[in-house]
Amino acid sequence: MSSTDKPLVWLHGEVKSPPLSTAARIEAGVLLRRLQKGESLSLPHSRPMPDIGPRCHELRITDEGRTWRIIYRTDMDAVVIAEVFSKTTRQTPRHVIESCQRRLRQYDE
Repeated sequence: MSSTDKPLVWLHGEVKSPPLSTAARIEAGVLLRRLQKGESLSLPHSRPMPDIGPRCHELRITDEGRTWRIIYRTDMDAVVIAEVFSKTTRQTPRHVIESCQRRLRQYDE
């Protein structure tokens, strides 16, 4: 990591094998690294999550029979990870949205 890269701040969750496959873990790592370097990602890798808050997005990782999401926010000085979860429905569960909002609020305080 160079001195200009943003650090990752983990509020909740982790990316490890298992439960993610090795390929999914590597894909998540590559995408997070791109975010650290200041790159903006878009579909199909990332989509905005305005329901959670400004600058909030979800990384989309397709795995062996599962779909993983990493909820993150891009700040000036860091990439803040609010949640890592396996998505089983089309919509993001309300409790995930509320948990991410709470964690980010607490982080900001």
